[in-house]
Amino acid sequence: MSALNNKRILIGISGGIAAYKTAEFARALIKNGAEVRVCMTKAATEFITPLTLQALTGNPVHSELLDPAAEAAMGHIELARWADLIMIAPASADLIARLANGHANDLLSTICLATETPIHIAPAMNRLMWSNAATQNNCKTLSQRGYTLHGPAEGEQACGETGAGRMLEAQELADIVIAVFNDEVQSKPLFGKTVLITAGPTREAIDPVRYISNRSSGKMGYAIAEAAQSLGADVQLVSGPVALEAPNKVTRSLVESASQMHDKTMNLAESADIFIATAAVADYSPANIADQKIKKEVDAENVNKNPELTLALQTNKDILSDVSHAFPNLFSVGFAAETENLIKNAQAKLQRKKLDMIVANQVGENKGFDKDTNQIEIIWHDGQLSLPEQDKKLLAIELMKVITERFSSSTLQR
Repeated sequence: MSALNNKRILIGISGGIAAYKTAEFARALIKNGAEVRVCMTKAATEFITPLTLQALTGNPVHSELLDPAAEAAMGHIELARWADLIMIAPASADLIARLANGHANDLLSTICLATETPIHIAPAMNRLMWSNAATQNNCKTLSQRGYTLHGPAEGEQACGETGAGRMLEAQELADIVIAVFNDEVQSKPLFGKTVLITAGPTREAIDPVRYISNRSSGKMGYAIAEAAQSLGADVQLVSGPVALEAPNKVTRSLVESASQMHDKTMNLAESADIFIATAAVADYSPANIADQKIKKEVDAENVNKNPELTLALQTNKDILSDVSHAFPNLFSVGFAAETENLIKNAQAKLQRKKLDMIVANQVGENKGFDKDTNQIEIIWHDGQLSLPEQDKKLLAIELMKVITERFSSSTLQR
């Protein structure tokens, strides 16, 4: 998987003959999985057309500071927030001077002032312009402010002279961007690890139109998937039926029944490093599923002849227990949703299912299910930690920090 998969790269283009290289740079980024958008200065459009860049990237090219087509006509804010990285290639002497002095008189310079995204610059200009003390001072100023400069290279220039001032080649710039994200990803604590997560409810069919299920929304599991991915993990999410979008950069497998979730999870567990079972799996399912919709029996006066319906239920396989026993080296985390005796029941489940950790939360009385907040107790064999009620996404981040710490500690001991 490329480090640029799903990364958002904004390419800034200022006026210079080197702009012809930027088209190939954009192609190289896209080839490596990045989503690319382009912002051009007015001078840049004299060297390469916006239509060319639009055709290559599949996205409209931006050049107007106040774009009526942009959200709330604030295109600079929209783009500034959108990008994971900004690369200005080529960066002319004029643009470098304007950035160094904090100008915001066109869209590109305004974006640079309005963003918290890392900004990279590939200078391109005549050798004398590059060596001029003013340009060198401007570059020093930008470096001190956190801008990263790449190049320029030495060689023959469009003006016929030879020296420093050539923009780096397209593939060199693409390799730099890849390296930036590789360094970012590889420095994360779960880089190279696979986290398997189950989430949501299961549905156990009674007949073709009815099923047994529960109130799980899947929000906690999905939040944990996002948090694990942000720590560098390759996340496999096995989800029951929920009204949630798949988290970005997470591989989601949709299932419906407990049996389907069991089979999919067991298949994926073999290559996982951490297993987090947040799904609210049905403990029982109908022993016999009717081929047709079960009808009420009524008499001639439309009175229900059988006001009661008895369903024979069978026990479903225990996914968490089966995984933890089949893969003893897998760091397994269970969830315990309890209506009473929270800590006692969770500790018993921790021991019974041979888990490394269990996360317990109180449900019922407007707690747990269907809410955007939660409160949890994290329990392991020689420790316990309480996390207060807060948004599930924030809670998931804190939980994953604890799981990562305990996983790293257990890995050293094994």
